[in-house]
Amino acid sequence: MTTATTRTPASRRAINWMMDNGALVGLIALCITLFIATPHFLTVNNFVNIGIQAATVAILAFGMTFVIITAGIDLSVGSVAALGAMVSASFFTEVGLPGWLTLVIGLLIGVLAGSICGCATAFGKIPSFIATLAMMSIARGATLVISQGSPMATADEVNFLGSTVAGVPVPIVMMIIAGLVCWFILERTVLGRSMYAIGGNLEAARLSGLPVKKIQITVFALSGLFASLAGLVMAGRLSSAQPQAGAGYELDAIAAVVIGGASLAGGSGKATGTLVGAMLLAVIRNGLNLLNVSSFWQQIVIGLVIALAVGFDVIRNKTAN
Repeated sequence: MTTATTRTPASRRAINWMMDNGALVGLIALCITLFIATPHFLTVNNFVNIGIQAATVAILAFGMTFVIITAGIDLSVGSVAALGAMVSASFFTEVGLPGWLTLVIGLLIGVLAGSICGCATAFGKIPSFIATLAMMSIARGATLVISQGSPMATADEVNFLGSTVAGVPVPIVMMIIAGLVCWFILERTVLGRSMYAIGGNLEAARLSGLPVKKIQITVFALSGLFASLAGLVMAGRLSSAQPQAGAGYELDAIAAVVIGGASLAGGSGKATGTLVGAMLLAVIRNGLNLLNVSSFWQQIVIGLVIALAVGFDVIRNKTAN
């Protein structure tokens, strides 16, 4: 009887830890499985490739984390990523502005697009799903109008974001920096604590005196900023801005955040979880490529992983309640 009593709390703690770190457990298990399945997985070059592949989605997902914590959603990040890169390339090739300035302009485009979505949500009372869906269409259309459907060359400063310096891929460095910024905002600032409060209970946050509208706008502006950064990293890897860049990436970003432990109901989520979620998606794709699995089947597998992650989130919320 005593043994059962002493084991119960330990078992419960183990279950709770696995519930809170399911993505990390899944990532470790997947890496072990792929190591057994293919000798090409556990190599330095392959791990670097995984990091580079994960970088763009991870940067997008860090921005998405802010939005989902506040119980919102941002469907525009893929299109905003393409627009930021294309505007930067346009100012470089057609206007002749210095490269560093076009880089800044590209980032500001994301802030502007995100702020518009934030204002629509905060002041217009438009659900974030609808506001960002509209921005997704607007941003993609603007990208095509600017580019006329053709790639545009980017400045050296933008190309640097996709390069390799002293054997270290800059996209991975940018991913780490973006992750640290996300972590710092969420864990060490009043803004971060306010995001959790709004996601947990919007009305209670408002009654407690938090500037809810201002925070909502800031959250979407941050999402737009991270989206533009991701777009510039993508453009840097190709040395050009592509009109269809980032298409569908918003779904991967949402998946990474949810797989990483954030709740679509708001109030929970963390930068480390989002990073693990992005890495898990990248490892799945990388492993399926190494195993010569058709890209068609890869989409099915990714879809199943997303469905399982959302189902896990529902179970976790019911358990918590």
